[in-house]
Amino acid sequence: MKSSRRQFLGISARTAGKVAATGIVSLPVLASMSKKANALGWTGWKDGPSGPGGAGSGKCFLRGTLIQTPDGEIPVEELKIGTLVDTLRGPMPVKWIGRQKFEKSSPSWHWSVAPIRVARFALSDQYPRRDLFLSPHHSLFVDGLLLPVEWLVNGRTITIAEMNGREVIEYFHIELETHEVIFAEGTPVETLLTNDGREQFGNFVEYEKLYGVGDERAMQPFAPRIEYQGFGGDLSRLLRSAVSPVVDIRDPIQKARARIAARGELTLS
Repeated sequence: MKSSRRQFLGISARTAGKVAATGIVSLPVLASMSKKANALGWTGWKDGPSGPGGAGSGKCFLRGTLIQTPDGEIPVEELKIGTLVDTLRGPMPVKWIGRQKFEKSSPSWHWSVAPIRVARFALSDQYPRRDLFLSPHHSLFVDGLLLPVEWLVNGRTITIAEMNGREVIEYFHIELETHEVIFAEGTPVETLLTNDGREQFGNFVEYEKLYGVGDERAMQPFAPRIEYQGFGGDLSRLLRSAVSPVVDIRDPIQKARARIAARGELTLS
């Protein structure tokens, strides 16, 4: 698809209504991309996410991350239920904020807890506007697809953050009525997608008091999520890399990662 060969989305400084047209994949096109991704065996979606993309992993934005709203950027921990946040489909109210707090129990943080750092301007000349810190499974919206940030680590501009000096790490996850793409430090990223409860969040009782239990409505993913799953996924990735110098059959993660790494070589050289 033509759009999958474009550069990263050109996001405006403030609202989704000002997003650069050349970088956006139209919503109808996302449906056809989802079918194509499933046919190629790229996605992890089945009946609904229960692991990396959904509530099964929780986490999300590190405390202090700035979220774009119609009134400017607000630290994620200061968002309230009902606050409007900018999305690709326009301003939408926050339904709930999930919180997770981790305390260090060993000299270093476990890889699943330590955030991934996306350096300033690692993805484009516009964003992130500051270093962006996400939990490993959280997805960036790239080329019309959702790509977990852990698969884009390149050791230069996207790295495992050095957090061993901290005794506590706090994450905040934003839930809207539907699964959407919002802007964190100016960067398009996903909101919470869940179909199976929120018990991994420290404040899940708050949600249950507000909305009840056992009447979970399945969310429709905003876009296809591309990820490697198990040994078969790793083998496919390695085979694609081996063959690509002759015929480019790299998957979307490999293409995005190579592009970001090349950008990092230029900006850091």
